[in-house]
Amino acid sequence: MMDGKVRARLIALMVVAGWWYYSVSSAPITFEFPLHGQASWYSRNDPGVRVTTANNEIFNDEAMTAAMWGVGFGTMLKVTNKANGQSVVVRVNDRGPHRRYVRQGRVIDLTKKAFRVISSTKIGLIDVLIEKL
Repeated sequence: MMDGKVRARLIALMVVAGWWYYSVSSAPITFEFPLHGQASWYSRNDPGVRVTTANNEIFNDEAMTAAMWGVGFGTMLKVTNKANGQSVVVRVNDRGPHRRYVRQGRVIDLTKKAFRVISSTKIGLIDVLIEKL
């Protein structure tokens, strides 16, 4: 595996040589399950939330759905709050969280209702275990 400096030099060399490349930020995000990470919640009232989800469903923050990268639409996931052991089953119908948050450990955005099942929405981030069903 390359360290950051070696990778940056290689990318710079590729640009100088005229080769096409894609940046690290556009690389596909993939996960292995079971997955440990952080969950947040989002609502239709949040800035930037669109009327439709990434799979063109009307966004409904009262549905048991979630946004996640690297899994197919319709995938069912069991999300367990590590602090209290409470779980919720959600269906993936959107993409997220933002890539910069994924790099920081946030791996899933739950709808407001799904998040409320396992934690208070006053808590913005929780540690979770995610299992693919």
